[in-house]
Amino acid sequence: MVNNLLQIENLYKTFQSGGEELHVLEGVNLTVQAGEKVAIIGQSGSGKSTFLQIAGLLDSATKGEVKVEGVATTTMKDYEKSAIRLEKFGFVYQSHHLLADFTALENVLMPARIQGKVTPEAVAYAQMLLEKVGLQKRAEHYPNQLSGGEQQRVAIARALMNKPQLLLADEPTGNLDPHTAAEIANLLESLVQDQGLAILMVTHNHQLAQGMDKVYSMENGVLSQ
Repeated sequence: MVNNLLQIENLYKTFQSGGEELHVLEGVNLTVQAGEKVAIIGQSGSGKSTFLQIAGLLDSATKGEVKVEGVATTTMKDYEKSAIRLEKFGFVYQSHHLLADFTALENVLMPARIQGKVTPEAVAYAQMLLEKVGLQKRAEHYPNQLSGGEQQRVAIARALMNKPQLLLADEPTGNLDPHTAAEIANLLESLVQDQGLAILMVTHNHQLAQGMDKVYSMENGVLSQ
C-alpha cells in the first residue's frame, strides 16, 4: 500500500495588495510519499516558498487542502497544527535561524527543549547528530564562532532532532558559496537516505534538485512536472 505522507489538493493562495488581488498559488496538487525525495524548482517570486510554508502548516491556503498521512488539516486549530509540525516535520531554511545565545549543541536540542524532554538520551542523540554533520568538536561553540556552512549543518541537525518523517527545505544552500553549497547538498542527501526520510525541497538550484526522485517546476504559482 502506498503511504502518502503529504497530500496537497487544489491549493490556492491569494494576497490583497493595494486593493488588488495577487494570485500566488493557482490550483497546486502534489503528493509526497514516505521516504520520497521531491524538489520544486523555480525563480524567486514563483510561489514556491509560499507553497512550502503552507505545506508545512506554517501558513494557510485561501482554498484547498493539506493532508498529513491522510488527515485533513485545514480546519485544525493552531495547537493541533503545531503538534503535527513538532512530531512529523523538520525545517531547514536559507537562513539558519540559530539562536545566538545558545551553543551548537543547545540549538540542536531546541525541539526537545520545546517539548520539555531534554533528557540524557536526548542530549546523546543531539551529540550523535552533530557527529553525523561533522561538528562533534564544535558542539560548545556559539553561532558567531561558526562559518556559514557550519551554521547550516547545525540547522540541519536541529531539523532532525525530533526524528521527523518529512524534511521541508527552503533554499537550503541559497546563502552559501558554490563549494559549501555542494557539501551541504551532499550531506542532506546522505542524511535523508540514511534516516529513511521524505524531503520536500524548493530551490532555484537545478543541480541541487538533480538528486531527488521527482522534480517539479513552479512558475507564476502553477506547478508542473
